[in-house]
Amino acid sequence: MPHHSTPRRFSCLSLAAGLLLAAPSAGAQGPALDRAAVPVNPETVARPSFRAARATAPIVVDGTLDDAAWAAAPVLTDFVQQLPSTGYPARFRTEVRVLYDATNLYVASVNYDPEPEQAITVGLERDFVSSNSDIFGVVFDTFNDKRNSFLFLINPKGAVRDEQTFNDSRNIVEAWDGISTVRTVQRDSSWTLEMRIPLKTLRFDATRDPQTWGINFIRRVRRVNETSYWAPLERQYRVHRMSKAGTMEGITGLKQGRNLQIKPYALARNSAGAQVPSSLLGSKADIGGDLKYGVTPSLTLDLTVNTDFSQVEVDQQVVNLTRFGILFPERREFFIENSGSFTLGDVTERNYRMGASLSDFTLFNSRQIGLTKDGLPIPIAGGGRLTGRVGGWEVGLLDMQTQRTSATPTENFAVARVRRNIFGNSDIGLLAANRQATDSSGRYNRSYGVDANIRLLGNLIINSYVAVSASDTASSNGTAGRVSAAYRGKLWNSSAMYKRVSDHFDPGIGFVNRRGFQQTYATTGIHARPKLKGIQELNPYVEADLYTDLDGSAQSHQITAALDVFFQPDGELKLQVNDWFDRLDRTFTPFPGRSIPVGRYNFRNAKATYTSTQRYPVYGNAGVQVGDFYNGTNTTLSGGLTWRPRYDISFEGTYQHNDVSLPSGAFAADLAGVRVKYAYSTTLFGSTFVQYNTQSRSFVTNARLAWRYAPLSDVFLVYTERQNTFTNVRNERSVAIKVTRMVAF
Repeated sequence: MPHHSTPRRFSCLSLAAGLLLAAPSAGAQGPALDRAAVPVNPETVARPSFRAARATAPIVVDGTLDDAAWAAAPVLTDFVQQLPSTGYPARFRTEVRVLYDATNLYVASVNYDPEPEQAITVGLERDFVSSNSDIFGVVFDTFNDKRNSFLFLINPKGAVRDEQTFNDSRNIVEAWDGISTVRTVQRDSSWTLEMRIPLKTLRFDATRDPQTWGINFIRRVRRVNETSYWAPLERQYRVHRMSKAGTMEGITGLKQGRNLQIKPYALARNSAGAQVPSSLLGSKADIGGDLKYGVTPSLTLDLTVNTDFSQVEVDQQVVNLTRFGILFPERREFFIENSGSFTLGDVTERNYRMGASLSDFTLFNSRQIGLTKDGLPIPIAGGGRLTGRVGGWEVGLLDMQTQRTSATPTENFAVARVRRNIFGNSDIGLLAANRQATDSSGRYNRSYGVDANIRLLGNLIINSYVAVSASDTASSNGTAGRVSAAYRGKLWNSSAMYKRVSDHFDPGIGFVNRRGFQQTYATTGIHARPKLKGIQELNPYVEADLYTDLDGSAQSHQITAALDVFFQPDGELKLQVNDWFDRLDRTFTPFPGRSIPVGRYNFRNAKATYTSTQRYPVYGNAGVQVGDFYNGTNTTLSGGLTWRPRYDISFEGTYQHNDVSLPSGAFAADLAGVRVKYAYSTTLFGSTFVQYNTQSRSFVTNARLAWRYAPLSDVFLVYTERQNTFTNVRNERSVAIKVTRMVAF
């Protein structure tokens, strides 16, 4: 039993046309669905509820559901499709039971399938890619605030993906790890699941008795692309949209424990290379660790000493043919956990086109702490984080201290964030951040921001912020601000935004990819669901993104006409025609030795991307972009292919070729990558990733082996190499073995 403890002209319509041719169960669960009135409207149907049952006897978690205690649990069924036929009853029946005792929560499901051997499992590793797999999942809103959640997804082989979410699905923390025990069993006409979640894994207010929690369940049958929910959801939402979840009521007598976890580590490492900090060169042995303590039921303290992230996968390379910086994602667990508490910037909403995202501006970017611009580590002496709720406020405090390197001084990083819910599911807040050199230089950078995120009429969202930066030099003193409104209904998807960033806005612990501009953005489109064979949805839309200087002079624009086609049961085709304008006030060098002079440029291009169904062992995507590129031309070909010969192994390949012709000379920017994953079991798995980038002239290799020998306790073996293919200089070669042990009280 598996377990885990010269411009060309393009016609949008002609391009689009050309490419398009190529038995009821017992138990209370709130209002019953009216089968005579199907399909139901997921937006208006009553949210289901049930009364929790307490376990009357011990439960053995073995996936068989034969313990007598399960007889006391209400049976929750009547799942409703989100895909492919929104609002209709699920074709594949799911029965869920939930029990609890003073220290544990138990979830069981019977996932009916006439061919359970055809259920798709994409891996045994923890945090598997759930979008490609059959899954059952449960999400808990333990404070019933309709905003935040803990999520567990399980595939038929017993692998677990767990996440923490904030702000009603806006921020997702994929690296959150919770203790749980899962067993699955495949039967003749179903696969079954039993799960035990210790209450110390979750955060809740134990002083409330009885308690009501928000809850929802998801079932996906991947080979027919059916996704269904217990509390129905429209297509644009995910299971952690807690404002639309159901409820679990009548929970009493919970014991939260001390909520104390201690996780020390021991590390041995050997590193060499031109870009490795001198303090990390050679063979090193080290110890350190983390501590997590529940100060109150709703407030958690995390401390870290001699912080190490040697087990984290290296950054994936990208080809950047723009003149603006790229924000790489945070991969280090300490900074990812509860990161939603510190978000202020260009926030987005799932399935809304917003005109900007956190990759354009975020006032707090944790990668400024303990990492060089090349993504190499700067030693962190330690620090702490306090997150949770105090009264009616959500709070986040962070303080970290880095050590000196040959290129950087010792620095302290401090961030404070407070936010308060208003009008039910809206919020206002502020953030302050300070980056201070702790040597004698007196250098500092401080930034402040206030924001408001308002939800009205269910699907209308208004986001706004004002931010200020200040430092010991005037070159980093500036302001930024934004206001946007977006609406997404069943048919229409429209939004508008205005944003302004001054010339010297420079938050020291944040990221901003562009300065000295005003931006105006608008888009509108529809999500039509025609009764056409093989078509699930058509999404035509237009959008305009205009930039001016602070004095109103035109700086750049992008105007797009597009059509997205979603096939039945799945697969997607995206078509775009873009009209560009860009004014260069300084020479732009997109590739070494190839420059574009100062001037005003108008150009157009067209792009098509196809993503295949992921129901089969081999699937992938392909894209082509053709057209002008400033005073030249560019053709981009891209693609990816994944082969999963078995549930425990996969091979992935990606390739991008940019063929650019300019008066200064032609060049090709290529990016190729290969990844192999293998999982011996749900507790022992490995991966190897190799990538080559001709633009940055880099060759990167990263291999990782992980063994989870006890809950949240791991052994990692990691090899990393980075090579400059132009100079043949080895920037880094390192091998590390790291052992962690989590002890919970």
